[in-house]
Amino acid sequence: MNSGLYRSAHATPDGEPPRAEDGVTLISVDPPGTVPPGDPSADGGSTAGNSAIMALGSLVSRIIGFVRNALIGITLGAGIGDAYTSAQFLPGQIYELLLGGILSSVLIPLLVRRRKADPDGGEDYTRKLLTFAFVSLGVATALVVLAAPLITAIQAGDENTKAYKDLVTSFAWLILPIIFFTGVSALIGAVLNVRGHFAAPTWAPILNNLVVIAVCGVFIAVFGTTDGLKPEDMTPGRIGLIAGGTLLGMVAQAIGLLPALRKVGFRWKWRWDPRGLGMGEIGRLAGWMLCYVAANQLAVFVVVRILNRVAGKDSASVLAFNNVFLLTMMAHGIIGVSVMTALLPKMSAAAAEGRFAEVSADLSRGIRLVSAALAPIAVVYGVLAAPIAVTLFQGGAFKNSDALATGQVLSVAAFAVLPLSISYLCTYTFYSLQGNKTAALINLPVVAIRIGAYVVLAAVLDASLSAAGMTAGNAISYVASALISLAVLRRQIGRLNLGSVGVSLVKVLVAAAIAAALGLLVVHFLPGAGSPSGRGEALIQIFVGGAVILLAYLGAALALRIGEVTQVIGMVRRKLGR
Repeated sequence: MNSGLYRSAHATPDGEPPRAEDGVTLISVDPPGTVPPGDPSADGGSTAGNSAIMALGSLVSRIIGFVRNALIGITLGAGIGDAYTSAQFLPGQIYELLLGGILSSVLIPLLVRRRKADPDGGEDYTRKLLTFAFVSLGVATALVVLAAPLITAIQAGDENTKAYKDLVTSFAWLILPIIFFTGVSALIGAVLNVRGHFAAPTWAPILNNLVVIAVCGVFIAVFGTTDGLKPEDMTPGRIGLIAGGTLLGMVAQAIGLLPALRKVGFRWKWRWDPRGLGMGEIGRLAGWMLCYVAANQLAVFVVVRILNRVAGKDSASVLAFNNVFLLTMMAHGIIGVSVMTALLPKMSAAAAEGRFAEVSADLSRGIRLVSAALAPIAVVYGVLAAPIAVTLFQGGAFKNSDALATGQVLSVAAFAVLPLSISYLCTYTFYSLQGNKTAALINLPVVAIRIGAYVVLAAVLDASLSAAGMTAGNAISYVASALISLAVLRRQIGRLNLGSVGVSLVKVLVAAAIAAALGLLVVHFLPGAGSPSGRGEALIQIFVGGAVILLAYLGAALALRIGEVTQVIGMVRRKLGR
């Protein structure tokens, strides 16, 4: 779901990286001859080719997504924007409990196996699954909407005014039905991915973003911004337009996927047959995933409740935290998810046939690739956090002080980028092995660490640093997740080539440190000196500082002979020479 809200630690957005045929291969996860005959991943071409399609779509979608989020901030400001964002958390949390983790860990591997084993390529089974899922999502969504006042009262906390809590509830009435359409969109996307079609699920969120952008434009044209308004000043018309437009965006995203189903030859028909789905197998796998997701959503509940304490009090709160999380997920989505989305069918097939050496090789290769590609992005986030936040979010009801506070949170998030993607890679490896129980058990101490970090940091930090502290809590838990997962995977599938991975990571961190030092030095002498007052100063810092960081990283990577970076540069040179 690309609807602009914080997701749990392993809730997956869309997105992928550059391709081999363009000479910019960050992902050579399929060396020639390594895709076995009959592998489901072969339906859609190589991993690099599929990743390329998803990369471009993700990049465009996320750029438009930040235009959307900037407009939401400009339109609603920090105070009312916090209430809107709190309401937006709810469908994401509930969707994850109902389907999110189960989709990637249970249903996609199951659909891959049925597509390979069934005489009709899993067509009838897929119809039964979609019918059952649509009915279940519809019933669950209706019940959640009815319970909206109770849910929002718990999440908003006791520290906020009644007007603020009522506003969150009013937003939630119209935003919560997103659960159903998010589920429909995700299920259709899964069917397409299993059939080797990656483009539509990656590009469809653009429709969502464009609808919300248009709604923000209409809101400003009709009502102006909410600058100076308090929660009690929000009229039913204002609430209906912005919340109803948010729902309409997800409806458009789901509808936009339907033509792609016909393109891959899938014809959906109503097939109500829960017994024919093998609910026992699904239930056993999904039960552990439900435990996994429930733990994550408990952490989401805690962080939103903590941040709501400072909402509307001139501190970075829910809206700022969410905007920064989206920036973190953008980096992860464009690079990390590309590897995972393209590898999951391939790894699932290899695991099903007992080819664990291939699973291990894909995991270690994926870690090296995402680390080398994400390191300069993390440095840019850390060094240029303030100018990035000013450029993306300042304007209208979202003032310079709000943007600088958001930048402070982003500088902390820079340390979460790499461990986030590495922990995702490990979790997807468990999914391919059908190790949902293992993933769920690992997640329990990880979530305990995350919640513990939230509580401790909220207690020791000043209220103005609450959002930064919660972001640091996320980073700490991602590191713990990666370390625990790698230790368990090594015991389950054998040697992970951790020695070569460790050497590669050390080289990447050294190159990143050199780039960060030079970037900080240059930005210190630029107008605004890291705290720009407007977009002019911010853009100068981004262009000059960003260029220095990227060039320094590439230079250091070449000097240190980081294989993944030198491979990409060599391919670019050959392309230009040809």
